[in-house]
Formats: sequence, C-alpha cells, structure tokens
Amino acid sequence: QVQLVESGGGLVQPGGSLRLSCAATGRIVSINLMGWHRQAPGKERELVATITSGGRTNITEAVKGRFTISRDNAQNTVYLQMNSLKPEDTAVYYCNADVRPAYYSARYYDYWGQGTQVTVSS
Repeated sequence: QVQLVESGGGLVQPGGSLRLSCAATGRIVSINLMGWHRQAPGKERELVATITSGGRTNITEAVKGRFTISRDNAQNTVYLQMNSLKPEDTAVYYCNADVRPAYYSARYYDYWGQGTQVTVSS
C-alpha cells in the first residue's frame, strides 16, 4: 500500500510564502514523475508543477518565477516552495506520484495525496 501525505498548507497574507511537502510511504521500488496540482472552489483541478526522478521540472505559466518544485529521492518526498503568493493561488493543493510498488512488475501506478488547503488572504 502506497500513501502520499501532504503538509505545509495554511493561511498566508498576499506576498507571503509557504512550503508544501509530500512524502510517499509504503511499498515503493521507485518513483518516476512527481507533481503538484491544485483545485480552487468552483474550478477544475489544474497542474501546477512536475519533476522527474532526474530533476527535470515543468512549471505552469501562472506560477512560473514564484513557485519552485524540488524532490528528495532518498526520502521519496516532493516539495513546492511558493513565494509571492496571490489571492488567486488559494486552492486545495494535491501531490501525485507515479510509483512502482513491486519488484516483480515494471508497471507504475498513479497515487494521489488527500490535499492540503492553501488560503491567501489579508
């Protein structure tokens, strides 16, 4: 059983910063792509950023220059550093990971965390 557990969300004023963490635990052989998505009230879930096991990143234009994604492969953890936060960044943030859970199979499965609320407001 693989679980992703997010932490680090909360209430922050506009212009402030938060750092989200997401740790993958359980039966893990390897993890390929890890990423962050968000869903604001009344809107569809959208991709925020992804990072490969080799460290190649992809950041959506709306947050480029303000958000940074990184990962610790030894700890199976992905981070999202969010700076210069704006009210429109308010959303539930979800992490996901492509995980290989078994040595006897090369198949990867997509797992999701439960989400962490980020609220940007004065």
